[in-house]
Amino acid sequence: MTESFDYIIVGAGSAGCVLANRLSEDPNTTVALLEFGGSDNSVFIQMPTALSIPMNTKKYNWHYESEPEPCLDNRRMHCPRGKVLGGSSSINGMVYVRGHAMDFDQWESQGARDWDYRHCLPYFKKADDWFFGSDDYHNQQGPLSVNNGNNMQNPLYRAFIDAGVEAGYMKTEDYNGRQQEGFGAMHMTVKNGVRWSTANAYLKPARQRPNLKVITGALSQRILLDGRRASGVEYIRGGAKQVVNAKREVILSAGPVASPQLLQLSGIGPGAVLQQAGIDVVHDLPGVGENLQDHLEFYFQFRCKQPITLNAELNLWRKFLIGTRWLLTKKGLGATNHFESCAFIRSKPGIKWPDIQYHFLPGAMRYDGNAAFDGHGFQVHVGHNQPSSRGTIRARTPSVQDKPEICFNYLQHQDDIEGFRACVRLTREIIGQPAMDAYRGPEIQPGEAVQSDEDIDAFVRSAVESAYHPSCACRMGEDDMAVVDSEARVHGIEALRLVDSSIFPTIPNGNLNSPTIMLAERAADLIKGKGMLEPSDAEVGLGQDSETLQRSTTT
Repeated sequence: MTESFDYIIVGAGSAGCVLANRLSEDPNTTVALLEFGGSDNSVFIQMPTALSIPMNTKKYNWHYESEPEPCLDNRRMHCPRGKVLGGSSSINGMVYVRGHAMDFDQWESQGARDWDYRHCLPYFKKADDWFFGSDDYHNQQGPLSVNNGNNMQNPLYRAFIDAGVEAGYMKTEDYNGRQQEGFGAMHMTVKNGVRWSTANAYLKPARQRPNLKVITGALSQRILLDGRRASGVEYIRGGAKQVVNAKREVILSAGPVASPQLLQLSGIGPGAVLQQAGIDVVHDLPGVGENLQDHLEFYFQFRCKQPITLNAELNLWRKFLIGTRWLLTKKGLGATNHFESCAFIRSKPGIKWPDIQYHFLPGAMRYDGNAAFDGHGFQVHVGHNQPSSRGTIRARTPSVQDKPEICFNYLQHQDDIEGFRACVRLTREIIGQPAMDAYRGPEIQPGEAVQSDEDIDAFVRSAVESAYHPSCACRMGEDDMAVVDSEARVHGIEALRLVDSSIFPTIPNGNLNSPTIMLAERAADLIKGKGMLEPSDAEVGLGQDSETLQRSTTT
């Protein structure tokens, strides 16, 4: 028998779990949540320090891969997406960054009405369970727990912050509050030593509600349409095709890659793209799969002159001890993602808000969590966060089993190339400050021989990696290339909304989990037709003399 629900949510990721919780708060509303992945009940997911394991495990990760990137020496780039309850919030690095206030003002200027910072901040606060206390920017009663891990016990964290101040940059007490720009402590979504994914924060508290049905193992194939109205979802479960009907709306929250693909598989997208894939065109919507954006980063690695780094903890015995302590107490090195200090700076004069982001790690290791070299070291992850390059996501065939064609066109734009040149030169200036003298050994990567523009460009092409922030391929707005309107409704299709990071007009300056959760919190109120939270008039701090100085010496 075909089941019917008021709302069908496709995808139990960062947005879908929020929506499942908020929409099912009304006991008179029935909600179905479809997710192909399974349980997140794994020690490797729940223990923060083990983050590299689920991110590299096919059981929990879709393992998307880009086409050969023409400006990155034709390398195929890894694009992990969560395949588990909680989605990518169950496999990510747990870094909590909202983005800069002006990112959201930019959204509104591009047609996303009432998505400016004043309207978004109340929903960041609604989600917050802020360890450090309530103020104009934070709340302590929301579902999403945020703290600083082990509170920067390793001296390298504070040395990095001090070096930034010595280099002439500002210090920020809260980059998610009044002022993003500057050097300071980094925040993470961890609660009592456990990864605080949206599955833990939002879905698990709601699962006992009789009006919410979570269906795992459900691979959504297409959105069913009755003319130009979404009527349900067809999915495969256990090898059998099944259908679930929506009495009110279908809400697509499958993520920044799967959502545009699923729209296209349903006949909604650029006509020429659909025809080439052998898909019947139901609604020619040219923006679906366009405007794709992502952050790139690479890491500077240095030898450390003191034996105080995480490299001492990477052998099997030390990992066993860390894991055992975490299992018994939820404390120690197992309870942090190790990114406990950070920075946001501007790459050159004339930029109004920061476009370079740093994650500092008191260890030198590869993306798979293994040591980068013998001995002690530390590294700084750095990336240019306002890319001008744009890519595409396109279905290859009518089958959801076939992964889409993904091309980011990384570093296609000269501004992005110059941004990474600035990353190299400014980072060397920062790490060269006296605060790092007691720790800084030889530069391992990029290496001191990499100095000229040509050398830097070649290094970046060969070493840069995705920061795992794909987004924007179904952007919100009102022009011909927009996919959804300002209430997340798909243009030209009734009873169909899209709520995840694919509808960001532009990529925010930072990690994307927090703004995705904010988006879903606000979208839930829009879907329910209830009044929006009162806009905030909280002050926004900007660096001084941005038109003439690369940095501000104001502290």
